[in-house]
Amino acid sequence: MPRGKRPPPEPRVKIREMRLGDVPQVVAIETATSATPWTRSMFVSELGRPGTIDLVADRGGDILGYVMVSRYADVWHILNVCVREAHRRQGIAGRMLDVLFERAGRRAHLGFTLEVRVSNGTAINLYRRKGFMEHGLRPGYYSDNGEDAIIMWRGGGPEDAYT
Repeated sequence: MPRGKRPPPEPRVKIREMRLGDVPQVVAIETATSATPWTRSMFVSELGRPGTIDLVADRGGDILGYVMVSRYADVWHILNVCVREAHRRQGIAGRMLDVLFERAGRRAHLGFTLEVRVSNGTAINLYRRKGFMEHGLRPGYYSDNGEDAIIMWRGGGPEDAYT
């Protein structure tokens, strides 16, 4: 690079709908990250199904992370949130959740729920910052090691059904 020239800036990260063509990169992230990774067919079957919101963080065609969400009855269930390890702690997961809340906001009466490993302090702290509260424990929830899951809710939680 000639002296005095700056390298071109990296493309911005865009949060957008997941497309079928994104699935190979999503599966690669999932396989590198999860102890019990989803298969390609699991992602494809969720993608675009009515009642889902599936987002990716895209930087110039490189998928850096994804979130998969399905609506069951009156609840949005966050099935999967994942960011490539090299791109964690850059706010990408938080941005994907913000876009998710905005897109799901048309149905504001619906709450969000998820399960998270009790050992995943980073994710638990992110969810707390995004308004999730702990509402119980699922003992032995994770099949790979029997780890417990914390059940978290953001709005529309079980207490809302009785108010």
